[in-house]
Amino acid sequence: MSDPARRQLLRLGALAAAAVPLAHATGAAAAGRGRPHFPDAWFPVTDHGAVGDGATDCTAAIRAAVRACHAAGGGHVLIPAGRWATGPIHLLSGVDLHVAEGATVLFSTDPAAYLPVVRTRWQGIEVLNYSPLIYAYGRHDIAVTGRGVLDGRGDNAHWWPWKGSGQYGWKPGMPHERTDWATLEEWGARGVPVTERVLGGGHFLRPSFIQPYACRNVLIEGVTLRNSPFWNIHPVLSRSITVRNVRIECEGPNSDGCDPDSCENVTVERVTFATHDDCIAIKSGRDEDGRRVGVPSRHIRIQDCVYLSGGAAVAIGSEMSGGVSDVVARRLYLPADPDLGEASVASVLNVKSTPTRGGYVRDVRVTDVDAPAWTYVPFEVTFQYAGGTGGEQPAEVSGLSAERWSVGGRCEYPVRIRALPDAPVSGVRLDRLTFQEAAQDMLLQSVGDLSVHRVTVNGRSVGGAA
Repeated sequence: MSDPARRQLLRLGALAAAAVPLAHATGAAAAGRGRPHFPDAWFPVTDHGAVGDGATDCTAAIRAAVRACHAAGGGHVLIPAGRWATGPIHLLSGVDLHVAEGATVLFSTDPAAYLPVVRTRWQGIEVLNYSPLIYAYGRHDIAVTGRGVLDGRGDNAHWWPWKGSGQYGWKPGMPHERTDWATLEEWGARGVPVTERVLGGGHFLRPSFIQPYACRNVLIEGVTLRNSPFWNIHPVLSRSITVRNVRIECEGPNSDGCDPDSCENVTVERVTFATHDDCIAIKSGRDEDGRRVGVPSRHIRIQDCVYLSGGAAVAIGSEMSGGVSDVVARRLYLPADPDLGEASVASVLNVKSTPTRGGYVRDVRVTDVDAPAWTYVPFEVTFQYAGGTGGEQPAEVSGLSAERWSVGGRCEYPVRIRALPDAPVSGVRLDRLTFQEAAQDMLLQSVGDLSVHRVTVNGRSVGGAA
């Protein structure tokens, strides 16, 4: 990978041309079955003492506006044009946080601002940790909407050094997350009660940006997210979630764009991704702790998204011990960046697991892909992903379908499936795929019930009629 600052400049310079236009509907206008409904009542944060000068701490004022909106039966908490400094924002039922055009919300970089700890999931394991920047627990009918900007202010001086990588500002002697992550993995493997898994203050696991936890009827629409400390949009154990017309700009470590985690009925549409990690990663818990919770992600719909950079356009895993099923992604666009001398997006579809993770991946269909960009391996399935504490429990993977892909840029392998002999991947369907500049042929290990029809690699037919 190249220097992150250079990648950031290249990516953000391309956003205006590549982003999908924002639809006019936001908030209540987007509501439908499974989407939140809000009364036409408005609660400006300025009515509660907020000052948009970029310096005044507006945490208490925003909190008061959220409480007033909820107490009145719901509506819209308005953050008008200006620069608004705040700590974490906790949403209550019936509240739409509406960030108006011209507004930038600047989140605190002081870890102490994100205490007390809340219940969250960190890389698939439940823990009491720093609050996400925008958080809701056990709420319904909530939203974050508008044309404004949410800036997590992560950079090589704040949050990102905790990764423990010199690429992100860490230097020897500085704290990092590895010890805390090893502790959390050990707690999950031993089944330590979640109430006893307390990190937060004095520890170094970075918070997610937006996290509805155990919520229903969630809408995230129109806003731009920048510089998250960690994962960007991370719904956990929630249902009926819509993410639409959002832009995500983050070149930091673990900057996943949207990670539905043990969630049901999720729609991600018309989202533009410029990340340094997976753009969309569907998850359902990690190893023993994921199997303890035992809630799959299912009924996921992805469409009309633009992928400027990232690991995979659509990833499944690697934390998927609760299972993933019924995923449909269509009309995906991976534009080429002629100024970038590396892969823009590593994969279109990447199903990744370890021999210890367990769980299953069933019925995944990705159709109508236009990818002139350089990708590393457009279609990837691997059981060789790093990490894991769950013992020998390979995932069951079946029913993967790729249809109507045009991959015009360079790639290493057009399709690479590396399954295990005792856990073969079954039911793989490749139909009407074109790979114009592949360095290698398809690599297929332990694949059963394979259908290859009208696939061409470097102008040569590799299955069925060309």
